[in-house]
Amino acid sequence: MIPTLQPGDLLLVRYGTPGSTGDLVLARFADGTLAVKRIAYAAEVRPGSLGWFLLSDNPAEGVDSRHRGAIDPDALVAVVRARVWPRPGPLRG
Repeated sequence: MIPTLQPGDLLLVRYGTPGSTGDLVLARFADGTLAVKRIAYAAEVRPGSLGWFLLSDNPAEGVDSRHRGAIDPDALVAVVRARVWPRPGPLRG
């Protein structure tokens, strides 16, 4: 997620919170990978069911929904609220 996040950043997350477009989220892809990505938009995950299309802030390096598809809403584990350390502050896009 460089440039937004750097290796070693400590994040404050909130579990059980629905995300919205622009949020950084902790999500589990269908293959079990747990990753921090940004919600780009709502997308159809199967006919009649909407989920989230997630993107990396560094598209040249990141693996995201362009590679693994949109995620179900229940695959959203937590919403990132802030970076706690070493550069404290909110991370909303």
